[in-house]
Amino acid sequence: MNLPFSKYQGTQNDFVIIDNRAGTIQLTAAQIQFLCDRRKGVGADGLMLLGNANGYDFSMTYFNADGKEGTMCGNGGRCLTQYAFDKGIKKDVYHFIAVDGPHESKIDDNGWVHLKMTDVNAVEKNIEGDITFYVLDTGSPHYVEMVDNVNGVDVVALGQMIRYNERFKKAGINVNFVAQEENQLFVRTYERGVENETFSCGTGVTASALIAGIDKLGAQTIQIETLGGKLAVSFNNKGDNAFDDIWLMGPGTFVFDGLTQMA
Repeated sequence: MNLPFSKYQGTQNDFVIIDNRAGTIQLTAAQIQFLCDRRKGVGADGLMLLGNANGYDFSMTYFNADGKEGTMCGNGGRCLTQYAFDKGIKKDVYHFIAVDGPHESKIDDNGWVHLKMTDVNAVEKNIEGDITFYVLDTGSPHYVEMVDNVNGVDVVALGQMIRYNERFKKAGINVNFVAQEENQLFVRTYERGVENETFSCGTGVTASALIAGIDKLGAQTIQIETLGGKLAVSFNNKGDNAFDDIWLMGPGTFVFDGLTQMA
């Protein structure tokens, strides 16, 4: 079959997106792997289907590059919002459903897409030797470790070691190394499912921002730098490791449309 698709990227976290509002697209894991392959296929960190859902403007189904259906993808949700707009779904505020529940999103006057994330009501702090790290779920599970020099970290080697250790290997975890740099954070992320460092991870920068603001109560906005560009996260710290009104903000950029033949 000839399969039309679009490619979008959010701070160079890139996605193949397919319009499945007719409900006729069913892809195998092998087909998704092929489309996401950077040498044999289109090339992407993941694939998304835009669908219909009763009571919502659209639904989001996300697959990792390994072909398995994934948990929430923050940059993906922003890109899918822009895709929905480009496909003619015009709203001031969008309401869509994803694997982790309902979300709101909107596009501001500067073209940035704002995505409301799920509330976070638990943060686990761990101290092992001289390393302090946090575990929390922002729609996907994340390990967050603050470091002095994020560019000095071997993100792939350490990320793999943590993601596949005895505690995390069964379900997997995304691994974030975070440095405070002047008035912003610099975040680098090893993503499960991609099994490599990505240029940006939306749920990862969200988790990192919450940890950076964990000791200050009230509303905050934190600027984020990633390898792929700039993002921002705003939230309300309610205390006792609980956060609400969490918004991930950044670009969702169209790259190109295409047509591929699938077996």
